[in-house]
Amino acid sequence: MTYEQVVALGPFFAHEQHPSGTAAVAPWRTMSELLDDPAVLEDRVLTTRAYLAAAGGQDPEAVEVRVAASITHLGMVARLISPAFATSVLGDGVPPLDLESIHWQPVLGGAFPLSLAPPSTSRDLTIELFEGPIAALHQATQPFAVSDHILRGNAASAINGTLVALTNAAPELAVRAKETAAHLLAHPSLRDTHTTNGTFRRRSCCLIYRAAPDHQGALCGDCVLSG
Repeated sequence: MTYEQVVALGPFFAHEQHPSGTAAVAPWRTMSELLDDPAVLEDRVLTTRAYLAAAGGQDPEAVEVRVAASITHLGMVARLISPAFATSVLGDGVPPLDLESIHWQPVLGGAFPLSLAPPSTSRDLTIELFEGPIAALHQATQPFAVSDHILRGNAASAINGTLVALTNAAPELAVRAKETAAHLLAHPSLRDTHTTNGTFRRRSCCLIYRAAPDHQGALCGDCVLSG
């Protein structure tokens, strides 16, 4: 029943399940390709760049590659955190989150299709996230000249965004969700990335405002630059 509860929470929580240890079958791909073949992530970053540029009526060259890389990173981290976070909050354990175990379809726009192996109560959410996708996607994105501070801020923002989405969709889970998010945000790699004095605010910017013409785009609600 927990699986149905998780996927009903919204598009960033929705996912399919595949048996542990099975190979990805087309159109599914194994997410470890992001580390094994840098061209896969580069293609997604450049596609995101073109998408952002088109939204502002610009040529792709008008959007900095590092901006597109940061937005790509933030979206992917948020997509991977959300279902695992919700599954853990609901008490059903945690799915394996090493990139070899994660299957995906690199569709652009919104929440890309995702498939995870079944959860287990023997797994720890903090270990799976910080030794899995958070570390792996951080490593994969660094060649695009996105600063370490921004990448860590993206991870913190993704955790907080998951918390907000989950509590909005299922208010009865708010207490457990807030406890889980607080524990994750206290991880040593994220302690200096945000403040939580009444409201969450990151200490960096994901750079999306720079994708708009003349770098005059809107700021995210949790941005350090937001008044």
